[in-house]
Formats: sequence, C-alpha cells, structure tokens
Amino acid sequence: MNHFVFEVGLAIALIAAAGLLSAKLRISVIPFYILIGMAVGPHAIEWWHFDFRFISSAPLIEFMGRIGVLFLLFYLGLEFSVGRLIQSGRSIALGGTVYIAINLTLGLLFAFAMGLPLKEILIVAGITTISSSAIAAKVIVDLKRTANPETEMILGIIMFEDVFLAIYISIVSGLVLSGSATLGGVLLSAGIALVFMLLVLAVGRKCVPLLNRLLSIRSNELFLLVIFAGLFLVAGFSETIHVAEAIGALLVGLVLAETTHAKRIEHLILPFRDFFGAIFFFGFGLSIDPMSLGGAVWMSLGAAALTLAGNLAAGWWAGRIAGLSPKSSVTIGLTIMARGEFSIILANLAKAGGLLALVQPFAALYVLILAVLGPLLSKESKRIYAGLEKLFGLFGRRGGRERATAPD
Repeated sequence: MNHFVFEVGLAIALIAAAGLLSAKLRISVIPFYILIGMAVGPHAIEWWHFDFRFISSAPLIEFMGRIGVLFLLFYLGLEFSVGRLIQSGRSIALGGTVYIAINLTLGLLFAFAMGLPLKEILIVAGITTISSSAIAAKVIVDLKRTANPETEMILGIIMFEDVFLAIYISIVSGLVLSGSATLGGVLLSAGIALVFMLLVLAVGRKCVPLLNRLLSIRSNELFLLVIFAGLFLVAGFSETIHVAEAIGALLVGLVLAETTHAKRIEHLILPFRDFFGAIFFFGFGLSIDPMSLGGAVWMSLGAAALTLAGNLAAGWWAGRIAGLSPKSSVTIGLTIMARGEFSIILANLAKAGGLLALVQPFAALYVLILAVLGPLLSKESKRIYAGLEKLFGLFGRRGGRERATAPD
C-alpha cells in the first residue's frame, strides 16, 4: 500500500514539474502534461522505489483523469449559462452541422485515398471528426475566453458533436463488431441522447428557484457534497444511456450557472478542476506508447494537416453563420482543433473488431500532434488570423458582432 501511494505521489510530482517548466517557458501546459505522461509508462524503467512504469497505479490514474474531464466541463458550463445557449440555438445547430459535415467529409476522403477498407475508413473518419471537449474546455479557461462571443458556438458544437457521436458510434460499432447496424437502433440512440440533453436543460432551468433554496447551505463541506452528488449522479446516469459523461457534467454546470450560487461553486470547484484536469492529460499521455508510433508517421501528419485546414474552414463558416467577426470565427476552428478521448475510443473499437493494426498507432500519433498543436495555435489565434488576412485577403474587418471580451 505504501508503495502504491508513493507511485501516485511520483506521478503528481512529474505533473508538477511539467507545470513548472510550462510556466517558466510561458507555453500552454497541456502539451507538457501529455509529453511527460508519454515519457513514462509501461515502456519506462523501474529504479529502486521509483517505478516509472505506473502499472499498479494506472487504474487509479485513469479514474482520476475521468474525474478531471468532468470537472473541466462542469466548470466550463458554470462560466456559461442555459440562457446564452438557448439564444444561439439556431446558429449552433447550423454551425454544428457545418463543422461535422466538413470534417467528416475530409476524413472519409483521406481514408479512402489511403486505400483503407470500408470499416477502417469509417473508423479513421470518426477519429478525425470529433474534437476533444476536455482540451477545448481547458484552453478556453486557461486563456480566459469564457466571456468571448465565440465561446457560445464552441460549446454548442461540443454538444452537437455528442449527438452526432451517439449516431456514428451506433452505426460503426454495429458494422465493426457485429457486421450489421439497424436503422431503428441508430435512431433510438440519437433520440435518447438529444431528448436527455434538452430535458436536463429545460427541467434544470425551471428548477432554478428550488435549487437556489436547496443550495443555501452555510457549511462549505456540505455544500460541496451536495454539488458533487448532483454532478456525479447526472454524469454517471448520462453514460448509462450512451451520452458522454462529460456532456452530463457540462449540462449540470449550465443549469447551476443560472443560480445565485454560481460564483461560490466556481470558487470552491477551481482547485479540483486544476488538480484532476492535470491528471487527465498526464494519464492520456501515459496511454500512448511512443515505440509504436513509427509506422503511422506520414499518415498522421497528413491527417493533422487536413484537420487544421478543415477546422479553419469549418470554424470560419460556423462563426459567420452566427454573425461573429472573422477573427472570432477563426478562433472557433483553432480552439476545437485538438482531438482526444473520443478518437481513442474509436481506435479501441477498431482493435476490438480486429481491424488493421495501423489504426491504433495512427490514432495515438494523430491525437498527440493535435493535442499539442491545438492549444499552442489557439493561444496565437490573433496572429494566425492576421497572417491569414494578410496572405489571402479573404476576411473583412466588418460584418461580425463583437462584444467586449476578456483578454486573449
């Protein structure tokens, strides 16, 4: 037991060291967490009590990482609100459709051009289509962009992607694992996901006066217990009906953002978000074996380049549909460019279905490239927009709504 606790302590020490290095270099901390996780793991060494393989503690680190995703999305929901989401409902639906259509089409064409079989084409297209909600949430919070006008569209696309994911995984898993997929099953999964989201938002908003009374608790300890109970129950239940648990956490945050206790919740939840969020990115890196990536280098680089182009086009189009400025529209594409947890899920599905072994290293390297590149490019969104405007002259400075925003 003592060795187990020491191993977890070693993981936290490595995460802290990566964070200190990131702060020193003034670079986004996410790539450092991921890279330090990749540097250790099952392929690493064991020296005396310092076991850098993290074999015995891996399940706990993975679980703590899952909690980190919940806190990241929950906090992002608190910074937003149901009211702002409803006001942008139509533009979010159109923007989400555009984003999915562009990225899915490019993914299908890329996989087809690589000469892959049909099932592998569908898996690779899914891997390159769905963005990482955890990384997007971390980027928005770290760069203090929760009040920015494009954040509405980013959150909306994240939720829209989850409905799409419910449909897509139903189809692909049916084809890959059983060789068939029924239309009724697909429609049922998608319908349940959509109804659940709308129901939580609608009921939650109606219950705001009740929540205000229930949360009038003086003790911070009891207050946090009640908040955590609601968060984990809703997130856990959402997973049982095939809605990502992270989306369940986001919904809880959106509802509680309407209450008079939102600021108190934000203040108390902040240390949990930062601690468990850091462990998520470390655990994500821990799951990637750098020794297995060599055979998929060119395919991963090509897919990453295509995703960058597709995300810029999709983000610009989605933002313009919502009436946002060109700069905000470019920021949308850069903020949700990173791929992560959902791409790994699809890669694991390919492994379970006995598909080509190339899919796993491709997914790992592709995700790593974008998980590192995404936050870095998002931080430099102003310069990238200025460069695109100068290079192509495609963007005008007028025609988009722009509110007062937090500093980029």
